[in-house]
Amino acid sequence: MAQVIMLLQWVAKREKLNLPPSPPKLPMIGNLHQLGRLPHRSFRALSAKYGPLMLLHFGKTPTLIVSSAEVAREIMKTHDVAFSGRPQTRAADVFFYGCVDVAFCPYGEYWRQAKKICVLEILSQKRVQAFQFVREEEVANMVEKVRLSCISGAAVDLSDTFLTVSNNIISRSTLGRVYVNEGSDENFGGLSRKVIDLIASFCFKDMFHFLGWVDTLTGLVAGLKNTSRALHDFLDKVIDEHESLINNDESHMKDMVDILLDLQKNGALGIDLTRENIKAILMVSLSLSCPTLL
Repeated sequence: MAQVIMLLQWVAKREKLNLPPSPPKLPMIGNLHQLGRLPHRSFRALSAKYGPLMLLHFGKTPTLIVSSAEVAREIMKTHDVAFSGRPQTRAADVFFYGCVDVAFCPYGEYWRQAKKICVLEILSQKRVQAFQFVREEEVANMVEKVRLSCISGAAVDLSDTFLTVSNNIISRSTLGRVYVNEGSDENFGGLSRKVIDLIASFCFKDMFHFLGWVDTLTGLVAGLKNTSRALHDFLDKVIDEHESLINNDESHMKDMVDILLDLQKNGALGIDLTRENIKAILMVSLSLSCPTLL
């Protein structure tokens, strides 16, 4: 009897909600079975039937699929606060110190202050123009390497070449120099690719919380821990180098790490900026070096 009452209450509550159209879903997996090898094409086919705004369930996670510029504008501008949250995935929680970066942290005072750092201090027009010489030098180096390869008749992998240029530009602008460790992935470019691959990997805990233990069997948990440890050691090394330069050389050009350390030292924000906060914010730039997110 109690189960019948609970079912009726659930149905009554469901009827009151004005939800977008949604294709039929299966128990447990929701609409996951309707996604093919190319999810964007699956979304397009479903949106042609159910409209520019539809509701899908990935496991137990309700997800809005927007395939119209008008609807996207309504969500991002008119109702931006209502949709300002991001899902805090297992990978994001590990890599971003409990989601204290700009991309995954909950909407609130900390997010506003972190966004202010990025908009006013890091991505301002003045700051972007200050690093124009970095972009010019890296592009010139790329063109020269391609020219020499043409002379020698060697093949050129343009995908790898463009990725290297992107990594070098962001590394120099964010961290002050290009960090390369030959024969190892433990460098800026290698770590960025590992992070993106793991964030994009299928995680059982994110879709089916009670099946989180499966991620241990698939090796995802070990991959997250190992990459996170290498990444945080790398960023600690970068920050230590910058603190040493600040104490011994006031004339060097300030990069993103220097700006964050200055803000931490001066206490100019309404929040306490810890080293973990700094590394989490730096992680956003590190992730942007991968063309998957560009």
